[in-house]
Amino acid sequence: MKKKAWGLSKTIGSFFTNQHKLMEDFPERYSYNPTLRWNAELESYFSNAYGPQNFSRISKALTRPSCYSCIRVNTLKTTPDAVIDKLTAVLKENRADISKCEVAGLDNVVFVRGSGPHAINYGYAADGKPPKEVLVSRKCAEAVLRGAQVYVPGVLACSAHVEKGELVAVSVSVEQPGVDGGWGVGITRGTVLQGSETDPYHLERSGLYIGQGRAMMSRSGMFRVTEGLAVDMSDRVFHLPSFRDVLEGEIFLQNLPSIVAARALDPQKGERILDMCAAPGGKTTAIAILMKDEGEIVAVDRSHNKVQGIHKLAAEMGLSCITPYKLDALKAVCVRNESEDLSDPSCAKDNHGGHIQDSNFMKSEVEKIESITFERLNAEKDFKKAVSNEKAIESSYISKADIRKEMRRKRNGPGRNQCLGGKVEKSKGFAPSSFDRVLLDAPCSALGLRPRLFTGEETIESLRKHAIYQRRMFDQAVQLVRPGGVIVYSTCTINPGENEALVRYALDTYKFLSLAPQHPRIGGPGLVGRFEFPDGYTELKLGNTQLEEFSYV
Repeated sequence: MKKKAWGLSKTIGSFFTNQHKLMEDFPERYSYNPTLRWNAELESYFSNAYGPQNFSRISKALTRPSCYSCIRVNTLKTTPDAVIDKLTAVLKENRADISKCEVAGLDNVVFVRGSGPHAINYGYAADGKPPKEVLVSRKCAEAVLRGAQVYVPGVLACSAHVEKGELVAVSVSVEQPGVDGGWGVGITRGTVLQGSETDPYHLERSGLYIGQGRAMMSRSGMFRVTEGLAVDMSDRVFHLPSFRDVLEGEIFLQNLPSIVAARALDPQKGERILDMCAAPGGKTTAIAILMKDEGEIVAVDRSHNKVQGIHKLAAEMGLSCITPYKLDALKAVCVRNESEDLSDPSCAKDNHGGHIQDSNFMKSEVEKIESITFERLNAEKDFKKAVSNEKAIESSYISKADIRKEMRRKRNGPGRNQCLGGKVEKSKGFAPSSFDRVLLDAPCSALGLRPRLFTGEETIESLRKHAIYQRRMFDQAVQLVRPGGVIVYSTCTINPGENEALVRYALDTYKFLSLAPQHPRIGGPGLVGRFEFPDGYTELKLGNTQLEEFSYV
């Protein structure tokens, strides 16, 4: 009898010990403390460029949204003071801290301060029972961290018996390495979460809870319909007010570096400006407002839908000097055959107001640029051959990426290209030296966008491909700007190979180019020196004399 009582006492004691340990683990599990996982070679490269401690801080900062929302005011319609008064009234319940930017040259910028990270009580019971939970995709979570709600397409899994109106915790499923060497989620949409260690990615979700909210439909409803609001977020790790449908046409939510890029271009009234990769149109409209809507801005993008989006945004903001075209920026320079119709509006200087200088100097410079471009393209062949066999293999079967893309198309419906009517004007390119200023906000690895919860797929090779692509675009920009004109090059990445190395390439290749001071100047200086990769490739960054004119924002 004593032996049985001792055994029972031991069992009860073990139960309470385990429950106590479980309760201690709850605050750590139900928190937001993500860690970016980098490719090992890439992490070594960035640590060498920035220093291990600085890169560690950069990685942590990337997982968090900005502490403020940056708003660009359409000064053709209103004033910053009027916008502050209106936003104060609209955001009265949020008690938002709203202020004007004090930096010279950015007087059209208004800041709305957010807050976080906040510790959230997810309501787990004293008996250790976990809260009901909705698991969302990584991209959905990144949008929620910026202030969005949880919509049906972003929901991957959910606890059993969730009913409309119930309070649920929202967690994130970040891509994990697969057995084939790739990355994926590995969760079947509609999976039931039990809150136990047997759940898919139970351990991986620890520290990846972004808030809680009210379920706007039952569990079955979330997986039965293809659209709609799934969770109305009521308590967030980061509080950033939503500006959806707020003061349309008067304000534009835009990252500060994008506003600085348009300012640095310093467009003047009456000039002809080219925005080479214009979508979604934020910088394009910023340039138009700086020009007082007087002059011509040619905005190009290779996507039909994105060009339509630029049209829509320009109309919404009441801007008439913007002319969007569908055009691949790699083909921005018009190549006219003798038999081609000279009345083609894409190339005819009279229709576009472009001025082509026929001096011997200009001819020699254009020929030099074409020669350099030809030589560089030939030099790239060896690099492309190194991956040609891999591409040939890829083309022989349907990749997992294509399968996922088709699944998303079926789930979300056809894209706008299939749904919306409306034509966009196409261009065959523009005459050399036909623009006063050119903005090249090049497509990039986007490793500077925040918040970011996944970086695993980027490699040294993929970053080099981005750099090659960007150099080809810059070659086009050099030909299109007039002598004495201005080119502003910008990216949204922390990769020196796409930033400092591109500037070094431009200055070494085109001796007639020079760096100009940036106004307004915000942020830190660029990186100097060189980096030698294990395969023998050497990447040159800035020289000491070039450091002052280059900056990160």
